[in-house]
Amino acid sequence: MARYFDVHPQDPQPRLLGQIVDLLRSGGLIAYPTDSCYALGAQLGNKDALERIRTIRHLDDKHQFALVCKDFAQLGQFVHIDNKVFRSIKAATPGAYTFILPATSEVPRRMLHPKRKTVGARIPSHRVVHALLEELGEPLLSSTLLLPGEEEPLTQGWEIKDRLDHQVDAVVDAGECRPEPSTVVDFSNGYAEVTRRGVGDPARFE
Repeated sequence: MARYFDVHPQDPQPRLLGQIVDLLRSGGLIAYPTDSCYALGAQLGNKDALERIRTIRHLDDKHQFALVCKDFAQLGQFVHIDNKVFRSIKAATPGAYTFILPATSEVPRRMLHPKRKTVGARIPSHRVVHALLEELGEPLLSSTLLLPGEEEPLTQGWEIKDRLDHQVDAVVDAGECRPEPSTVVDFSNGYAEVTRRGVGDPARFE
């Protein structure tokens, strides 16, 4: 059974954050809220959790996983980004966007798009996520919590606990999330291409 963490959305309890991070460091897979919808998250090098995400979501090997980072200093270790692209992304973060960027050698190969060698990068605007990343000290491997055959992601922690109780190790509930995922902007060719419309306003990249 998944553990259930009822976390305050504005003032997350340090004791609970510590327990969640301990679980991540011991190989756990969590469902957690973001500034768009819920996501599945694990420690960066966790091969088992990545395969569990593929199983839960019925994903193929071309799926673009994301790194959820707390700031640009952390992001810069894992993606190649020139000054023009940096300015565009900086103006939109933190926020509900996922940016597809060329990955550095710091990113595990199993996370990369097999041909393009890119990875998703995200700096969300969510107090609980920032507190969790601060405690963890590294990015989260992440994927939108959108179940096979469903058009919208799950939005409430209790429902996720009910439906994924034996497939994840913990559910972090900090209140209801939006029913839309982040907006995806592909910068892998050096210019912005919106490939998924979500919570983040796509107009600034069109």
